[in-house]
Amino acid sequence: MYIHNKKRILPLLLLAGIAAFCFAGCKKKDTSLKLNRPHNIRGVVSYKRSFGDLNEAHLNVAQSIGIRPLASRSDAEAMKGKLKQILTNDLYAVDSLTHSIPYLIPGAANLLDDIGRNFLDSLTAKGLNPNKVIVTSVLRTRDDVKRLRRRNGNASENSAHFYGTTFDVSWRRFQKVEDEDGCPLQDVSPDTLKLVLSEVLRDLKKEDKYYIKYELKQGCFHITTRKG
Repeated sequence: MYIHNKKRILPLLLLAGIAAFCFAGCKKKDTSLKLNRPHNIRGVVSYKRSFGDLNEAHLNVAQSIGIRPLASRSDAEAMKGKLKQILTNDLYAVDSLTHSIPYLIPGAANLLDDIGRNFLDSLTAKGLNPNKVIVTSVLRTRDDVKRLRRRNGNASENSAHFYGTTFDVSWRRFQKVEDEDGCPLQDVSPDTLKLVLSEVLRDLKKEDKYYIKYELKQGCFHITTRKG
């Protein structure tokens, strides 16, 4: 009877030991890597002053380097040679788009990659856990704007979003990147993430890569590439 129980107990002890080892490893990682120890976070002096490019500037460059406005979403199929589809990936997340479709001209798609990559790198450098920016609006067709104006009368009928050059990135919401080993990560507040994102956008803006407008009511940064 003793031998029979011993055979059953040994595997259970082995499994318990493995679980304890994994937990200890996870706990060790939490204390050394996963807890936020933020440093060197300054943000910008003023969002409106730092990101105040007028809609006219967005529209002028969009009309210059972008595609022709599309009447409907089906028309986008014929433009795939000039547009790049953007999907959620390691650098950014694409929101559930209701009034736009996930296509950008190559220059805008590359800019979005740069923003997502620099944001993740900056979070690491500042001792913060990884989060991805969320894209909330991309290419709009005439039909999309008609539907949008039924809900939001202020939606422009001549938007830079028509030309595949422009996208919106939320400053209210971010997507937390989960740890590959399943260890719990400490959350970073949206206000802190907004500060870090503003630094990233300010630095890229110095390179004359885009126009940007801080949208308070919409909770986003409205961004138009200057490179086709």
